[in-house]
Amino acid sequence: MTVSRRAFTKFLGAGAAVATFPQVLAKTATAAPILLNSNENPYGPSPAALQAMRDAMAESFRYPDDAEVALGEAVAHMHGVTTSEVLLANGSSDVLRLAAAAFLPGGKKLVTAVPTFESLWSHARGNEIVRVPLDAKHAHDLEKMAEAARGASLVYLCNPNNPTATITPKAAVRAFLDAVPTETIVLVDEAYHHYVESGDYESVIPLVAKKQNLVVARTFSKIYAMAGLRCGYAIAQKPLVDKMLAHQAYNAMNLMACVAARASLLDSEHAVASKKKNRETRAWLFGELEGLGFPTLPSEANFFMVDVRKEVRPVIDAFRDRGVRIGRRFPAMPQYLRVTLGTREEMQRFLEVFREVVI
Repeated sequence: MTVSRRAFTKFLGAGAAVATFPQVLAKTATAAPILLNSNENPYGPSPAALQAMRDAMAESFRYPDDAEVALGEAVAHMHGVTTSEVLLANGSSDVLRLAAAAFLPGGKKLVTAVPTFESLWSHARGNEIVRVPLDAKHAHDLEKMAEAARGASLVYLCNPNNPTATITPKAAVRAFLDAVPTETIVLVDEAYHHYVESGDYESVIPLVAKKQNLVVARTFSKIYAMAGLRCGYAIAQKPLVDKMLAHQAYNAMNLMACVAARASLLDSEHAVASKKKNRETRAWLFGELEGLGFPTLPSEANFFMVDVRKEVRPVIDAFRDRGVRIGRRFPAMPQYLRVTLGTREEMQRFLEVFREVVI
């Protein structure tokens, strides 16, 4: 549907735009690209989160202090820790930035996997970065990472890992945490924790009480579908929280993110429903890809990787030309596409394009 500027002005002048504009947007939105590139939750935030933001809009002229305190208390209660062991942040990516600032003064060593979420690398410039390849099962090679961690200031584990959507087994992670020297900080990124189905995985937040060198990052961007609001947090013992807080901007949180995040925590049914839809769509899609002769890596997240058996850059471009955006190229796995799990309808379109440009 094409609406001229003059026609739209007439709508406004007649007072009809209030009723008509949403329909105009709905029809023109069909031309928007399908976004399968950033591991977002396609089902949107909790209705309770949306209502909390509507209710808070009238208070947007106030600083978010009370809402921030309330969210911190809710997070602390959920994890059985004190509020002094919670660091709220502008997304979990901000936790990574704060960790780099606090624990990687110039000339120190960071140990990380490859491929993994790369955000921390950009904040570690001026430091030695040791990148340890994943093992044959696309898990963190913790034996080699433990060797590399000697003399390191910070170790980063993303579990489930991005971009592979694979997990590192819980026993291996526990053994690694026991082996790392206490002067080396271990940052475990659990952004996709809520999607995991495997019994061979566990959150390490309960270990924080015993591990003075452990920081765990979580986000509201994934299962809670708040990527655009930017809200995350870290759990760690107070001395580590204080060190990171020293590098955080004053009033770093915003009101809408705080009230939406707190409401999301209270609406557990919405997260459960999102996980169920993700699981069902993933199972169906993997069966389709298997039938086409393209098995995927095991996924414990809301995205996956599939080996297309050729360089992915032209494939990514071809998908974009057809209105479907998928993840970027990862140099360590140049023949694998990383694809976010969208709705059933979105993944049906993904399959159509896949058949056109890959097979």
